[in-house]
Amino acid sequence: MPRFLMRLLGVLVLDPAAFEDIEADRRAAMQSAIVVATVCLSGGFAAAGQQIAGSAGFVSGILMALGAWLVWVMMIAALGPYVMAEPQTKSDFPELLRVLGFAATPGVFIALAAMRALTPLVVVVVAIWMVAAAVLGLRQALDYRSTARAAAVCVIAWLLSFGVMAAIATLFSRTVN
Repeated sequence: MPRFLMRLLGVLVLDPAAFEDIEADRRAAMQSAIVVATVCLSGGFAAAGQQIAGSAGFVSGILMALGAWLVWVMMIAALGPYVMAEPQTKSDFPELLRVLGFAATPGVFIALAAMRALTPLVVVVVAIWMVAAAVLGLRQALDYRSTARAAAVCVIAWLLSFGVMAAIATLFSRTVN
């Protein structure tokens, strides 16, 4: 447990060594899944705080958080190792999943968005923090020399996934009269 906590803290303070540790440890996959599940639950709490729908809001928040993370990871996995690779870039999909799962750690704070007065600030801070963590994680996982390249991959993937998730949300939302 202490190693797991040290990794979480390392990600939160954006320590590249924490990402190297995660990248190198194949046994960290379950820990990464726990991080993603916790972030999704936090998304559920945030959504429930914003909606009158109660448990439906909670479940939809969990599904939207998981869907957004999955779409973002798939976009990064397509762009990073293939479209925007550097000569030394090598890709191992499980390694990339581990690192990006831990990079979602700042997302646990999205639960604070349940407090409506804080929602805009929380959403902006958490989104920037998650992108920053993903940039560092991606740079380490794909052996990029350029942080700017990792940032470009993460931001482009985030914008694409935001568009996909907005389209899905629009399809599944209904107008309340």
